[in-house]
Amino acid sequence: MNFYSEEKWIDWVDQLSQNDYVIIDDFLSPQLYSQVRSFFLQKLEEDEFQRAGLGSVFNNVLDTKIRGDFTYWLDKGRDEELNAAFDLIEEIKSTLNRYCFLSLSGYEFHLAYYPEGTFYKRHVDRFQDRSNRMISVIIYLNEGWQKGDGGELKIYKEAGDIIVDPLAGRCVMFKSADVPHEVLPTNVGRYSLTGWMLYQPSGVGYILG
Repeated sequence: MNFYSEEKWIDWVDQLSQNDYVIIDDFLSPQLYSQVRSFFLQKLEEDEFQRAGLGSVFNNVLDTKIRGDFTYWLDKGRDEELNAAFDLIEEIKSTLNRYCFLSLSGYEFHLAYYPEGTFYKRHVDRFQDRSNRMISVIIYLNEGWQKGDGGELKIYKEAGDIIVDPLAGRCVMFKSADVPHEVLPTNVGRYSLTGWMLYQPSGVGYILG
Protein backbone atom coordinates (compact mmCIF):
# COMPACT_ATOMS: atom_id res chain seq x y z
CA MET A 1 0.00 0.00 0.00
CA ASN A 2 1.38 3.38 -1.01
CA PHE A 3 1.48 6.44 1.22
CA TYR A 4 0.19 8.72 -1.55
CA SER A 5 -1.95 8.43 -4.67
CA GLU A 6 -0.55 8.48 -8.20
CA GLU A 7 -2.36 11.78 -8.78
CA LYS A 8 -0.50 13.49 -5.95
CA TRP A 9 2.83 12.07 -7.02
CA ILE A 10 2.32 13.17 -10.61
CA ASP A 11 1.55 16.72 -9.45
CA TRP A 12 4.63 16.83 -7.18
CA VAL A 13 6.92 15.33 -9.81
CA ASP A 14 5.65 17.82 -12.40
CA GLN A 15 6.54 20.70 -10.06
CA LEU A 16 9.96 19.19 -9.38
CA SER A 17 10.62 18.78 -13.11
CA GLN A 18 9.46 22.28 -14.05
CA ASN A 19 10.88 24.30 -11.15
CA ASP A 20 13.81 22.13 -9.99
CA TYR A 21 12.16 21.96 -6.55
CA VAL A 22 8.83 21.15 -4.91
CA ILE A 23 7.42 22.04 -1.48
CA ILE A 24 4.91 19.63 0.06
CA ASP A 25 3.12 20.50 3.30
CA ASP A 26 1.98 17.84 5.77
CA PHE A 27 4.07 15.23 3.97
CA LEU A 28 4.22 13.03 7.06
CA SER A 29 1.07 11.67 8.65
CA PRO A 30 0.62 12.76 12.29
CA GLN A 31 1.58 9.25 13.45
CA LEU A 32 4.73 9.06 11.31
CA TYR A 33 5.72 12.61 12.20
CA SER A 34 5.43 11.74 15.89
CA GLN A 35 7.55 8.60 15.43
CA VAL A 36 10.34 10.38 13.59
CA ARG A 37 10.39 13.38 15.91
CA SER A 38 10.41 11.17 19.02
CA PHE A 39 13.32 9.19 17.58
CA PHE A 40 15.14 12.46 16.83
CA LEU A 41 14.68 13.73 20.40
CA GLN A 42 15.79 10.38 21.81
CA LYS A 43 19.05 10.43 19.83
CA LEU A 44 19.60 14.07 20.78
CA GLU A 45 19.16 13.24 24.47
CA GLU A 46 21.54 10.29 24.10
CA ASP A 47 24.15 12.62 22.55
CA GLU A 48 24.33 10.51 19.39
CA PHE A 49 24.75 13.46 17.01
CA GLN A 50 28.16 14.37 15.58
CA ARG A 51 29.34 17.68 14.14
CA ALA A 52 28.93 17.70 10.37
CA GLY A 53 31.78 18.41 8.00
CA LEU A 54 32.25 19.35 4.37
CA GLY A 55 32.87 16.84 1.59
CA SER A 56 32.86 13.06 1.50
CA VAL A 57 33.98 10.73 4.25
CA PHE A 58 37.35 10.48 2.45
CA ASN A 59 37.79 14.24 2.13
CA ASN A 60 36.01 15.66 5.15
CA VAL A 61 36.73 19.06 6.68
CA LEU A 62 35.15 20.72 9.71
CA ASP A 63 34.48 24.42 9.18
CA THR A 64 31.97 26.11 11.47
CA LYS A 65 32.26 29.32 9.44
CA ILE A 66 30.42 27.49 6.64
CA ARG A 67 28.14 25.07 8.50
CA GLY A 68 27.30 24.41 12.12
CA ASP A 69 24.90 21.47 12.16
CA PHE A 70 25.16 18.08 13.84
CA THR A 71 24.04 14.81 12.24
CA TYR A 72 22.96 11.29 13.09
CA TRP A 73 23.23 8.98 10.07
CA LEU A 74 20.40 6.48 9.72
CA ASP A 75 20.89 2.78 9.17
CA LYS A 76 17.91 0.69 8.09
CA GLY A 77 19.21 -2.42 9.81
CA ARG A 78 19.92 -0.63 13.10
CA ASP A 79 17.18 1.99 13.36
CA GLU A 80 14.15 -0.29 13.18
CA GLU A 81 11.97 2.26 14.96
CA LEU A 82 11.92 4.19 11.68
CA ASN A 83 10.80 1.34 9.43
CA ALA A 84 7.74 3.30 8.29
CA ALA A 85 9.94 6.27 7.39
CA PHE A 86 12.20 3.99 5.35
CA ASP A 87 9.10 2.65 3.58
CA LEU A 88 8.18 6.22 2.62
CA ILE A 89 11.73 6.85 1.39
CA GLU A 90 11.47 3.72 -0.76
CA GLU A 91 8.22 5.07 -2.21
CA ILE A 92 9.93 8.36 -3.08
CA LYS A 93 12.72 6.47 -4.84
CA SER A 94 10.44 4.18 -6.82
CA THR A 95 8.15 7.04 -7.82
CA LEU A 96 11.03 9.21 -9.06
CA ASN A 97 12.35 6.27 -11.04
CA ARG A 98 8.97 5.64 -12.61
CA TYR A 99 8.21 9.20 -13.65
CA CYS A 100 11.63 10.83 -13.99
CA PHE A 101 13.65 7.90 -15.37
CA LEU A 102 16.48 8.63 -12.94
CA SER A 103 17.69 5.04 -12.39
CA LEU A 104 17.99 5.68 -8.66
CA SER A 105 19.36 2.63 -6.88
CA GLY A 106 20.03 3.87 -3.36
CA TYR A 107 19.69 6.63 -0.80
CA GLU A 108 21.30 7.98 2.35
CA PHE A 109 19.52 9.88 5.12
CA HIS A 110 20.41 11.48 8.42
CA LEU A 111 18.82 13.49 11.18
CA ALA A 112 20.10 17.08 11.12
CA TYR A 113 20.23 19.32 14.18
CA TYR A 114 21.11 23.01 13.92
CA PRO A 115 21.62 24.48 17.41
CA GLU A 116 20.74 28.11 18.06
CA GLY A 117 23.04 30.46 16.15
CA THR A 118 24.14 27.96 13.49
CA PHE A 119 23.69 28.00 9.70
CA TYR A 120 24.92 26.46 6.44
CA LYS A 121 26.11 28.93 3.83
CA ARG A 122 25.28 28.73 0.13
CA HIS A 123 26.21 25.40 -1.49
CA VAL A 124 24.99 22.63 -3.77
CA ASP A 125 24.60 19.00 -2.71
CA ARG A 126 27.14 17.47 -5.10
CA PHE A 127 30.88 17.13 -4.66
CA GLN A 128 33.75 16.61 -7.06
CA ASP A 129 34.92 13.39 -5.44
CA ARG A 130 31.46 11.84 -5.47
CA SER A 131 28.66 13.08 -7.71
CA ASN A 132 25.88 10.50 -7.43
CA ARG A 133 23.39 12.60 -5.45
CA MET A 134 20.40 13.24 -7.71
CA ILE A 135 17.49 14.49 -5.56
CA SER A 136 17.78 16.15 -2.14
CA VAL A 137 14.98 15.61 0.38
CA ILE A 138 14.36 17.61 3.57
CA ILE A 139 11.49 16.86 5.98
CA TYR A 140 11.16 19.32 8.85
CA LEU A 141 10.45 18.32 12.46
CA ASN A 142 10.16 21.77 14.06
CA GLU A 143 7.22 21.83 16.45
CA GLY A 144 5.50 25.23 16.64
CA TRP A 145 7.96 27.06 14.36
CA GLN A 146 7.12 30.74 13.91
CA LYS A 147 8.57 33.80 12.22
CA GLY A 148 11.71 34.91 14.00
CA ASP A 149 12.83 31.38 14.86
CA GLY A 150 15.14 31.35 11.83
CA GLY A 151 16.59 28.32 10.08
CA GLU A 152 14.71 28.94 6.84
CA LEU A 153 15.91 27.29 3.65
CA LYS A 154 16.93 29.84 1.02
CA ILE A 155 16.80 28.53 -2.56
CA TYR A 156 18.66 30.61 -5.11
CA LYS A 157 16.82 31.00 -8.42
CA GLU A 158 17.51 33.34 -11.33
CA ALA A 159 13.92 34.55 -11.27
CA GLY A 160 14.12 35.36 -7.55
CA ASP A 161 15.18 33.62 -4.38
CA ILE A 162 12.73 31.37 -2.52
CA ILE A 163 12.52 31.38 1.29
CA VAL A 164 11.08 28.16 2.72
CA ASP A 165 9.88 28.18 6.32
CA PRO A 166 10.89 24.94 8.14
CA LEU A 167 7.37 24.04 9.24
CA ALA A 168 6.62 20.75 10.97
CA GLY A 169 5.90 17.98 8.47
CA ARG A 170 6.86 20.07 5.43
CA CYS A 171 8.95 18.35 2.77
CA VAL A 172 11.22 20.02 0.24
CA MET A 173 12.70 18.10 -2.68
CA PHE A 174 15.10 19.60 -5.21
CA LYS A 175 17.65 18.64 -7.84
CA SER A 176 20.88 18.17 -5.95
CA ALA A 177 23.27 19.45 -8.63
CA ASP A 178 21.12 22.31 -9.92
CA VAL A 179 19.78 24.14 -6.87
CA PRO A 180 22.14 26.34 -4.82
CA HIS A 181 20.73 26.83 -1.34
CA GLU A 182 21.58 27.72 2.24
CA VAL A 183 20.21 27.35 5.75
CA LEU A 184 19.72 30.79 7.29
CA PRO A 185 20.90 31.40 10.88
CA THR A 186 18.81 29.75 13.56
CA ASN A 187 17.41 31.45 16.63
CA VAL A 188 16.04 28.20 18.05
CA GLY A 189 17.11 24.61 17.43
CA ARG A 190 16.21 23.35 13.93
CA TYR A 191 15.31 19.69 13.38
CA SER A 192 14.98 17.77 10.12
CA LEU A 193 15.19 14.41 8.42
CA THR A 194 17.46 15.04 5.44
CA GLY A 195 18.80 12.84 2.69
CA TRP A 196 19.62 12.18 -0.92
CA MET A 197 18.40 9.86 -3.65
CA LEU A 198 21.46 8.29 -5.27
CA TYR A 199 22.26 7.20 -8.80
CA GLN A 200 24.24 4.35 -7.27
CA PRO A 201 24.54 2.96 -3.73
CA SER A 202 26.62 4.82 -1.17
CA GLY A 203 28.97 1.90 -0.52
CA VAL A 204 32.01 4.14 -0.90
CA GLY A 205 31.05 5.93 2.30
CA TYR A 206 28.63 8.59 3.42
CA ILE A 207 28.76 12.06 2.02
CA LEU A 208 28.78 14.28 5.07
CA GLY A 209 28.22 17.66 3.44
